[in-house]
Amino acid sequence: MVARRTVVKAAGGGALASGLAVSAAGASGTAARGDVLVVVEKSSHAVSFYDVMSGRRLGSVQLPDYPHEMVVDSRRHYAYIGHYGVRMASTIGEGGAAVFVVDLHERTLSRTIDIRPYNRVHGMGIDDRDRLYALSEEKAVLLGFDDPATDQAPTRAVPTHGVKTHLFSLTRDGERAYVTGLLSHTVSLVRPYDAAVPPVLVTPGQLPESSCLSTDEKTLFVGARRSSTLVAVDARTMRVRRSRKMGGDPLRVYTLDEDRLLVTDIVDNTLTMCATADLRPLRTLRLDGTPAAVSLHPDEAVAYVSLLDRDRIAVVDLDRLAVTGGFATRSEPDVSVLLPAARTYELVRDSG
Repeated sequence: MVARRTVVKAAGGGALASGLAVSAAGASGTAARGDVLVVVEKSSHAVSFYDVMSGRRLGSVQLPDYPHEMVVDSRRHYAYIGHYGVRMASTIGEGGAAVFVVDLHERTLSRTIDIRPYNRVHGMGIDDRDRLYALSEEKAVLLGFDDPATDQAPTRAVPTHGVKTHLFSLTRDGERAYVTGLLSHTVSLVRPYDAAVPPVLVTPGQLPESSCLSTDEKTLFVGARRSSTLVAVDARTMRVRRSRKMGGDPLRVYTLDEDRLLVTDIVDNTLTMCATADLRPLRTLRLDGTPAAVSLHPDEAVAYVSLLDRDRIAVVDLDRLAVTGGFATRSEPDVSVLLPAARTYELVRDSG
């Protein structure tokens, strides 16, 4: 993962932690006027734009049923959203087989990339050259798009050798991808640009779903949900270095900086900061909803947590690990990305 702060995903709604009544921006005042949070709303089948200061919905782009994961390019011009096509990983069905390209300037669906027969598209990634990657859960294949702004189809594909492949972490240069297999209980190291190199697999625990790379990309941190463990894996050898029992269900793992991780637990409804060195829990925040995903402010110590069962975004001050605000969304908010006000202005200006 990149060393700079990144946007976090989350889910929920309703009252915030400890029943605090606070504004959208919150008491911390970290939200700048004009900051916009882009949120995938799974069961509203849309991506919506929210003014972070007021919590007001600025608009929505309607999509086919059940969009899931999302990434944006470095210029914050396009968002790429996978068409999973079913509500949950446990839902039976063929699902979708497309990538939606949303123009963030115009707030419209720019086009749809049909990627059949690669269906149940879930994990999404983008590298520092704006090359796009999409993961077919059903076919266990990682697809690549060298120029996703114009590509009409994938330009490459590599098998992952996992089963029910769900999410992946990607190095900044795109040369290594780490793919979780929900049913094979594996993480596969694959080379997106050399399918002749066999994947290297490790079993970090039962039901690994989310992972993230350390800032130096030497360690992969994995949440093994059914084992209730946080696991550190050598990113080159794929050998387990250490693991620590977390309790509950560690759904998502995020790198905050070289010293700290952020882990969401969807059984205990908590956010926990852990030390990267030994995976030791440092602080825990209990939320008033299910934290499905988190996005991190690119410049501030702020997280936007989607509370899936509450239809709400909780704004969390990471320095204090406290809820400072929040706002309502439509049904089942999941992945989100912040468009900071200054950068939004530059994008609009650059687009003419």
